[in-house]
Amino acid sequence: MRRLFTTILSLSAFATYSQEKPIDSSYANSHYLQRLEYFKQMPDQKNEIVFLGNSITEQGEWQELIPGKHVINRGIGGDNSFGVLARLDEVTSSKPSTIFLLIGINDLGRGLPIPVIVNNYKRIISYVRTATPKTTLYLQSILPLNEEVLKYPYLKGKNALVKELNKELAKLATENGLTFIDLHPLFADEKGELKKELTLDGIHLRQAAYIPWANYLKSKHYL
Repeated sequence: MRRLFTTILSLSAFATYSQEKPIDSSYANSHYLQRLEYFKQMPDQKNEIVFLGNSITEQGEWQELIPGKHVINRGIGGDNSFGVLARLDEVTSSKPSTIFLLIGINDLGRGLPIPVIVNNYKRIISYVRTATPKTTLYLQSILPLNEEVLKYPYLKGKNALVKELNKELAKLATENGLTFIDLHPLFADEKGELKKELTLDGIHLRQAAYIPWANYLKSKHYL
């Protein structure tokens, strides 16, 4: 059923934008599959706090940063909004208390149009509200990139798109009565790029950078 659901999404996106260029909605690589296998074998807990996203989420030691609570890391390196959609059944099976979502930079890296990404966000919101209506869903902003040290050519020149996507996500959050968490005051420099001292490759964070992130969420009483 999940495969059919994702296929319909992919075909819909392709049909909308096929005249411009093909849509690459793939996600199920070996890392994705082995992470999902692990997730499915882990027992559900009550009042789970789920961090959901790609490698930026996966690399966070959330359980240590937020002790004393059932914090679950559901990040998968390389994942995109199509991949998140395809695994929401596992994410929502525990009826988590909270989901912190951060996804989209890999979509931009593949050249996916912002309307396609936003539409996937709409479907994610709808799914979560239907499957687990008592869950609080937070939309976190896509982090900026640092062009000077960026090691991935396919992400070069994408900061303008990051800002544009974040504007759309903030608008989407408002329209759906959700909280949009803008992380740029924490991580962006005066040029709007990821602070050089917080990254080694222009996109991923140094481990110590997750400490102010977690502290910020606590200070805003999101945790």
